[in-house]
Amino acid sequence: MKNILPLLAFSFLLSGNAFTQDGIKFDKGNWEKLLAKAEKQDKLIFVDAYAAWCGPCKKMARDVFTKKEVGNYFNAQFVNAKIDMEKGEGIGLAKDFGVMAYPTLLFVNGSGKVVHRSVGYHTTDLLLDLGEAALDPNRNMGSIMAKYESGDRSPELLYNLAMTKLDAMDGTYETVAGEYLETQQDWNTKENMAFVYRMVGSLDSKMSQHFVDNKNAYEELLGERAVAAKINELVQGQVAKAQSEDDLESIEKLYIKMYPGKGEEMAGRLKMGYYAQREDWSGFTKATNAYYKKYPAQSWDELNEIAWIFYEEVQGKKELKSALKWAKKSVAMESNFFNNDTLAALYYRLGKKGKALKTAKIAIAMAEEINEDHSSTDALLEEIKKM
Repeated sequence: MKNILPLLAFSFLLSGNAFTQDGIKFDKGNWEKLLAKAEKQDKLIFVDAYAAWCGPCKKMARDVFTKKEVGNYFNAQFVNAKIDMEKGEGIGLAKDFGVMAYPTLLFVNGSGKVVHRSVGYHTTDLLLDLGEAALDPNRNMGSIMAKYESGDRSPELLYNLAMTKLDAMDGTYETVAGEYLETQQDWNTKENMAFVYRMVGSLDSKMSQHFVDNKNAYEELLGERAVAAKINELVQGQVAKAQSEDDLESIEKLYIKMYPGKGEEMAGRLKMGYYAQREDWSGFTKATNAYYKKYPAQSWDELNEIAWIFYEEVQGKKELKSALKWAKKSVAMESNFFNNDTLAALYYRLGKKGKALKTAKIAIAMAEEINEDHSSTDALLEEIKKM
């Protein structure tokens, strides 16, 4: 047994190494050598542009690049390179090729020009399809863009260009998608609806209007969860760009239209989040008061959380008084250590020493009953006593 076990282990290691060799063989040469090799062999360079911290990059390296069918295809068709875009010559290449996210999958010719690209995790089938697209003049971005720039506006070309730009995270994909749809008499075919769903990225477009106006049809085709996720994506994108109350009102109208009976409540919560993200506590106070006046809180911790945000972030007495009101309501719903601690802290911030002392002691007593750490409340109590 002494001799057999090492032999078995050695055999296992050999078989493991043999398995990994079935996948893509990445060239170790520097960029200039890779370009020369690609030009000599008349091949494209497939570049796995990755970063060491990128989870999807590691997953592709482990689960996709090692597949035999992937190795067979990519080793035959391309010169393959795996380059960390945050180290060595990768830093300059990332800048030259506009690498903004990981993994970015590039196909570069021997002259150093990007012929095709895509961004994000690819399964085995998707990666093989991507490789085929890179070699197909009718599908790779370089060839399509050349035809587009020469004036070709055929539906097929516009469709393929929009899809390749989307896969490459090129921000102009929505414009090209709009051009394609202008060639279509009927947007309600399954193919065109699926296309709209993939392409719509903002609320300020005809695609968005079609998606909103035909919500039920999209749900029948793609399912309610998929449509709800897309609506949320559109709304969050609009919130990020919002600059005024008018922008918020346009989002509120969308919610009301898309979710009859729930839209106003959803928009109310969104307004609170909008102001909180921008640390506009005056606006947050106004939005929160309006929301809870119309939609009373269903739990003590909801109000306690909002009150505590104000304790930590806000200086104005008017806003702190609103927070005190929410903390009192929280205690009235269910008195416990956490919301009494918040209430005591707000009394302290507002200069109400007697009430702060009393409430802090209540909070500490409640904490001891449930064996909860109350060291921060003890520290608060000492500060109150110094008032």
